[in-house]
Amino acid sequence: MKTNVGGLDKTLRMLVGIVLIALAATGVVGVWGWVGVVPLLTGLLNTCPAYSLLGISTCKPKA
Repeated sequence: MKTNVGGLDKTLRMLVGIVLIALAATGVVGVWGWVGVVPLLTGLLNTCPAYSLLGISTCKPKA
């Protein structure tokens, strides 16, 4: 898969994912908190299927 997730986007995705998973694991939020796995994985893999479908990329252009 082509990389389409840039630095700041990657960091924010991973942070949101970790927070949602932690909240779900501690019972603060319901089962929906496990949705945090999706942004965590897209941040770790540097690719987002939705971005691919929409033709979006937050990566810096190569010089």
